[in-house]
Amino acid sequence: MTDSPQDRTRYSGRGALTNPTPRFLSAARERFDDGWYQDEVATSIATQVKPEPARSVISHNDSPDIPFEQSINPYRGCEHGCAYCYARPSHAYLDLSPGIDFETKIFYKADAAKRLEQELSKRSYVVKPITLGANTDPYQPVERELRVTRSLLEVLERTRHPVSIVTKGSLILRDLDLLTSLSRDGLINVFVSITTLDPELKRILEPRAAAPAARLRVVRELCAAGVPTGVFAVKPAYNPSRSLSIFCAIAATAGSM
Repeated sequence: MTDSPQDRTRYSGRGALTNPTPRFLSAARERFDDGWYQDEVATSIATQVKPEPARSVISHNDSPDIPFEQSINPYRGCEHGCAYCYARPSHAYLDLSPGIDFETKIFYKADAAKRLEQELSKRSYVVKPITLGANTDPYQPVERELRVTRSLLEVLERTRHPVSIVTKGSLILRDLDLLTSLSRDGLINVFVSITTLDPELKRILEPRAAAPAARLRVVRELCAAGVPTGVFAVKPAYNPSRSLSIFCAIAATAGSM
């Protein structure tokens, strides 16, 4: 699809500027101005959330470049809308765009906990750590109501299964009861992604993710609760001074506990 001025509308609270045609579609459209009246382009766009039936929930990989062999993605698409997100192209498998579609058309695995229990109970299943948040954030805004991630953690906590979580959402503190239970047996570690300490830059790069101060609070409270916690200092465009400021803030956070 050829971008037009209308395609490049900056939607309020969204990261993508365009909504290009999905790469696997055989049909393509090209928008052009024929001089006729056009409706005014809206400045905001609502999130659509739909259930996605799943025959299985655990994804497996044997890539030497990925530090885990099993993962679960409770959601497809991510409302955080991070401009640099590597998972955006995955929406093409749904015939949707990696642009605005990725952050406004969210799919969730409504029966995820049931499917997980079935997979863990198979005689052929081999226990290996499961990563939550490999492709999209398990604690994005819709999790507050849908609670898919929590339902998965409840299964993993009950079965005493090892798990790793990657997030930039402060909502993870809601599940501190499950995280501390798992940590008592060394069955969990959490990694918090921090890109910048500048709220304005965060708003541009990660429109609907938690504020930098909120993420530092997550690190502080998880550590205080005894949950093994690390930090991913995400650098879309490497800036040594910015990275240093993040590490200094993390050190100060650790020193205040």
